[in-house]
Amino acid sequence: MLRWLFFIVVIAFIEIYAFQAFKTSIKTRWVIVAYEFLSLAVVVYLIYSLSQFDRTVGQNKQSLITIGLILIVYVPKLFLTLFMFGEDLFRLIRGLTNYFVEHDNPSSYIPERRKFVSQIALVIAAIPFASLIYGIFEGKYNFKVIKQQVFFPDLPDAFDGFKITQISDIHSGSFDNPEKIEYAIDLINQQETDLILFTGDIVNTHAREMHPWIETFKKIKKVEFGKYSVLGNHDYGEYVTWPTKKQKDENFQAIKNLYGEIDFKLLLNEHIFIEKNSQRIAIVGVENWGKNFKQAGDLLKASEGLTAQDFKILMSHDPSHWEYQVKEDEKHFQLTFSGHTHGMQFGIEIPGFFKWSPVQYVYKQWAGLYENLGRYIYVNRGFGFHAYPGRVGIWPEITVIELKKGSSVA
Repeated sequence: MLRWLFFIVVIAFIEIYAFQAFKTSIKTRWVIVAYEFLSLAVVVYLIYSLSQFDRTVGQNKQSLITIGLILIVYVPKLFLTLFMFGEDLFRLIRGLTNYFVEHDNPSSYIPERRKFVSQIALVIAAIPFASLIYGIFEGKYNFKVIKQQVFFPDLPDAFDGFKITQISDIHSGSFDNPEKIEYAIDLINQQETDLILFTGDIVNTHAREMHPWIETFKKIKKVEFGKYSVLGNHDYGEYVTWPTKKQKDENFQAIKNLYGEIDFKLLLNEHIFIEKNSQRIAIVGVENWGKNFKQAGDLLKASEGLTAQDFKILMSHDPSHWEYQVKEDEKHFQLTFSGHTHGMQFGIEIPGFFKWSPVQYVYKQWAGLYENLGRYIYVNRGFGFHAYPGRVGIWPEITVIELKKGSSVA
């Protein structure tokens, strides 16, 4: 009950101030009435939709629409609220000054709202509004291939120039455009790499989400050194309420089977070696380990028998694992591949110059390449999308890493 009361109070506060911006800037009566009607309709729909959320189902098409609508409507209105609230603080201070210092006419103690402030607020609010709309209809399938060379002095000579393609966070239950997904699979196949890695989250919750897409992802062509995967936090089915433990366990087994059905070898706290010209590197795969999420990953078990001298590529879904356990491990994991953050699906990136997303205040490593004492982690921005049905500024990613023999430079 308190949660709903808080929600209603916050929405009412935002709606009142956003309405003031419209009323101050726009004097046409029918436009104001239309705005009031649409705002009321959105509030009614959101209350209905949120009240119908089923914890046994989890995220579905309706919840994606609902979250998208909340962001499209209330992020811009939040900007309006900040401007108008700031304007009211100015008016209050000016009014107090008039009353106690200047002793002006009582009728003019508090000045009227300034039209130009409301107009500026509307223009600025239009930017996130347009961006979020674009993110839903175009941005979420704006796939980018990001290529990066990483240098290692201890890389076996045979693997100099070895190329690895990484995908992560498919979240197949969110897809709604087969043509766009086919296009992304074609991009993967065009990279002509030696090894393909998939760092988890094949679904949002249920194994059945992937069933319509199995044949599509099986089109990822076989490469010389194989295709390997690990589990992500969503693959454990822990974000819904299950009728029985048996059903949860069956779903988890079905999700693990999905990786094999799309021809990826799932590594569960284990490692394998790949060999080239009588030299080898280890591919290590751990189950999910996150500082604030499921901690099923067992790095010790996965690397049993390996030494610091072995060249190791680690797959670990959550980059916080690297921060808290991997980067200073005595076995020296040279390169880690992660995903999980999605770059929050929202941010600003100017390659080589600037990179920002709200998720950086939660994860130290959240998108791209990071280094510590000659050990690297690459955090993939994600293939799919979750919760917000779009992407703004942080585009879906296919990563191609080329291993190079040489001095450690990024």
